[in-house]
Amino acid sequence: MTTDLERAEGPTGIRGALARSALLPLRLFLGGTFVYAGLDKLTDPGFLTGTGPGSLTAMLEGVRETAGAQWMVDLALKSPEGFGYAIAFGEIAVGAGALVGLLTRLAALGGALISLSFWLTVTWSTEPYYYGNDLAYLMAWTPLLLAGAGRLSLDSALSGRRRRRGRALYG
Repeated sequence: MTTDLERAEGPTGIRGALARSALLPLRLFLGGTFVYAGLDKLTDPGFLTGTGPGSLTAMLEGVRETAGAQWMVDLALKSPEGFGYAIAFGEIAVGAGALVGLLTRLAALGGALISLSFWLTVTWSTEPYYYGNDLAYLMAWTPLLLAGAGRLSLDSALSGRRRRRGRALYG
């Protein structure tokens, strides 16, 4: 006979449920932040313009000399408007995927690559390094890249549906 404490601590108890949902707060935070960041870029009238304060061009020109990957800055400066749209839509796609837990590992890879590119360009020269947030975002995407969405995700629902369909076909 099992006690209430044993049931709470087992894989189907409270601790098990909390462990299976451990990545949910991270998914919601990263997803919401990236969707917001992408929408913020698209709705900022100055960001996608070619010149002027607050423009992507001005920011890139300001960090070019101190960037860890100057070639990335130079590439973005060839078409700052196109690059700005690509980053904004990429952030929205990555964020939406993380929020709903759809293709979560792919979304996490995209988020990690965006964060890596920002770290190598915009926040590379931040001292001390832990004041720059892009490296922290890069690290935050890693658990989702490794483990996927976990519970309460479309990935999990679709996986369960495939398993049930497979049992029905071959069971």
